[in-house]
Amino acid sequence: MTIYLIDKLIIFIACFALFALDAGYGISVAPVIISLTISALNSYLDTKLPRLVFVGAYILVCQWQPQFLVFLPLICYDVFATKEQIFSLLVLIPIVSHLSQFSLTLRVMLTLLLMISYLLKFRTQSFNKMIYEFTKYRDTSKERSILLQKKNSDLMEKQDYEMNVATLKERNRIAMEIHDNVGHLLSRCLLQIGAIMSINKAENLKESLSSVKDTMSQAMDSIRNSVHNLHDDAIDLYSQVRGLVTGFTFCSVHLDYDLSDNVNNKLKYCFISILKEALSNIIKHSHATEVNVALREHPALFQLIIQDNGHVSGYNLEDGIGLTNIEERVLSFNGNIHINIETGFKIFISIPKGK
Repeated sequence: MTIYLIDKLIIFIACFALFALDAGYGISVAPVIISLTISALNSYLDTKLPRLVFVGAYILVCQWQPQFLVFLPLICYDVFATKEQIFSLLVLIPIVSHLSQFSLTLRVMLTLLLMISYLLKFRTQSFNKMIYEFTKYRDTSKERSILLQKKNSDLMEKQDYEMNVATLKERNRIAMEIHDNVGHLLSRCLLQIGAIMSINKAENLKESLSSVKDTMSQAMDSIRNSVHNLHDDAIDLYSQVRGLVTGFTFCSVHLDYDLSDNVNNKLKYCFISILKEALSNIIKHSHATEVNVALREHPALFQLIIQDNGHVSGYNLEDGIGLTNIEERVLSFNGNIHINIETGFKIFISIPKGK
């Protein structure tokens, strides 16, 4: 819009100079005011019909008042280089009608100003089109760049998740291998040593075997603790929850998971057991078509919300063993629980951190 106004200002100054220097019939303020008004209205409204009406009315005025012809370049600027530019040919009617009244200088300058007006409009239209195409290309490139970054981020997140799952599976496998192989061998050795000690009466040999048995018992305890630690650390709460949600085919489930990795193992087992029980109750007693599961972490507590849009039938909240188990699990962590089955299952659980 600023470029259009600059073009119009240049054309107006040129037309006014021509009007003042070579009009031949004195200076009147009417052409100046009317041409400026029409040009300003065309710039403000910027719609096809009013523009054509104003330009047509000005051309009619030029037919009866020749002094208005000097400002035709300013008025025609609004229709040049547009779909309705053919309409500007109507200016030939008043120009030809009053051609004999103009001096040669005025005719040449008016023709030159009309050409300059058209060139300025064409230049400005082309420049604006180029700016529009550039802006569109820049926005498209930026949008594609954002989408590409998002895809890369999702890919990296998926890759990290798969690597984490693979690592946890390998740790579980190692724990099972130690438990099934080394653990069983040590257990067999302990039994054999016990049998030897029971049938052997030599005190010196019995003391040696007892010392060996104590050492192997310590080794067995150490291996057992290591296996438990490996197995406990290999629990990925997100993988477990997502597996339960993905395997739930009764209805659609929306998961909102926002927990860090600092959840202790007992609480992980608690959340997994509660979710299993809640999904089982939905299958048995709720006619739901959608379930929402939210696991969120707040500064002072963890929150688990499970709710569906169904209608529970044939279920008593006080007699539900599964819900009683859920309450006991939550209370063991000094947490709070609210269960509502009036319009589907709704379970709200909050557990303070550090419990």
